[in-house]
Amino acid sequence: MGRLRRGSLAALLVALLAVAALAGCSDGNAQPQAEGAGRDVGVGGDRPHVPKPANVALEVDSGRQSGGVVAAGGPGAPYNYGPTVMVDGGGRMRMWWCSQYGDAAPPGDDILYAESANLDGPFTGPGGGVPKAVLSGNPGGFDGAHTCDPSVIRVNGTYLLYYTGAAGDHALGNSIGLATSTDGVTWTRANHGDPIVTPAHDVHRANLYGAGQPAAVFLDGWFYLMFTDTTGRAAGWNGAGQFLLRSRDPVFATGVEALGPKGFAPVPGTATPRETSLVDAFSADLMWVDALDAFAIAHETQDGTTVTFWNRDFTANPYRPVVVPGPWQEGPGLARRPDGHAPVPAAEPCDRVPLDLVRATVNGSANAPTDLRRFGIDLHGVRACEEPARALTVLDGFAMPSPMRTIDLVTGGKLLRVDRRSVAERLAEHVLDRRLPELDRILVAARLPAQARALLAPGPGVGFLLDDGRLWPVTVPGLAALNDSPVEAVTNEQWAAYPAGSPLGR
Repeated sequence: MGRLRRGSLAALLVALLAVAALAGCSDGNAQPQAEGAGRDVGVGGDRPHVPKPANVALEVDSGRQSGGVVAAGGPGAPYNYGPTVMVDGGGRMRMWWCSQYGDAAPPGDDILYAESANLDGPFTGPGGGVPKAVLSGNPGGFDGAHTCDPSVIRVNGTYLLYYTGAAGDHALGNSIGLATSTDGVTWTRANHGDPIVTPAHDVHRANLYGAGQPAAVFLDGWFYLMFTDTTGRAAGWNGAGQFLLRSRDPVFATGVEALGPKGFAPVPGTATPRETSLVDAFSADLMWVDALDAFAIAHETQDGTTVTFWNRDFTANPYRPVVVPGPWQEGPGLARRPDGHAPVPAAEPCDRVPLDLVRATVNGSANAPTDLRRFGIDLHGVRACEEPARALTVLDGFAMPSPMRTIDLVTGGKLLRVDRRSVAERLAEHVLDRRLPELDRILVAARLPAQARALLAPGPGVGFLLDDGRLWPVTVPGLAALNDSPVEAVTNEQWAAYPAGSPLGR
């Protein structure tokens, strides 16, 4: 993090590549140093967990990269790295990354924010202009001097920013904090400003980095948090390694499970021993790919960014790794949906997975990585919709013509038939003019006719009572009026007496 992480990067990388070459390694598993304040490289510790041999080879095409730099800080920003990229609705791309502004207080690493209409940029501050610092050090806190390495997701309308914090230039180990927001720009520290993950200190290494570089995903009600901990038992000789916790609590204060040699197991807290590393790497990113029913981990190697795949339980590698080629200096940030899932392309949702990322490509002054650029490939021929259950997951948010001259909407793992196209368009992320044949094997769960009965309760709000007997909550303002539905006021108790349908709205 910041200026403390620069000095020995090149030397370590050269040494690692040389070791790989002498060992006859051809898959580019050599890794750079960790990012973050107080990073020193030491020796000692066990080697990380080695994944089992991979299985299916994925087809790759459509290699691409931006024509130049897509994002940079303003005057006085000596470096830019560690991005997290959100593919938001309405064609808006949002990005947070680590930089340093001389006018941000206190002096140290800052998290910057910018947005763009596409991944090739330019990313600018809200409303245009210079990207702004949205999170800086908190004097007196664990993150008193530095905030860096953001990972941002949005769940139920709340933005969650997991980040690395350090109290000073030579802190005795970084820790991971959490901030929340309603707009992704103005942030409030969670957990009373205290860290949610601290170094485990399983073993002593000369590397003082500690715990940081988080990557968060929300899946099936679980918050997954992958991170570096150079003090972890399963970290490599230089502190490299990626560890994983999950909880249904975004603050990870309760119900924490850690990934170990036998899978996930309940643990007393986030400082549990780090027994299993997913990849021998620093500065990695995590994403769930619905089309593959697998997690993807992106980390830098000698050929570019290698993406490795794990099944849902992190017990096997269902696919062979792929590489997003091109120059790099540090830190891939995968372009992800707000929940940390892979985007689904409207053109070929069942057969193609875009893997786009942003990473620092060159050194600036004082060996500082900068020049954020976009790179990408497509995985194709994945045949994700052959199984009805996976088709409903992959096509979530898609609307298309039905055989009844109405609109079929996939939402919440169900197929909903909607009479009015205008209503379906408000509920959908993608509206297709053609019907995908994969939906013909899926039963319609319910129908939303014009003038469907709507209920209004003080707490939950508005919901449609449909022909399946379920009450489907509505999160889109004005949808009942658009559907010409009469609204009947009920109590919260009356609302709760109905079986719940899937929420309508994104």
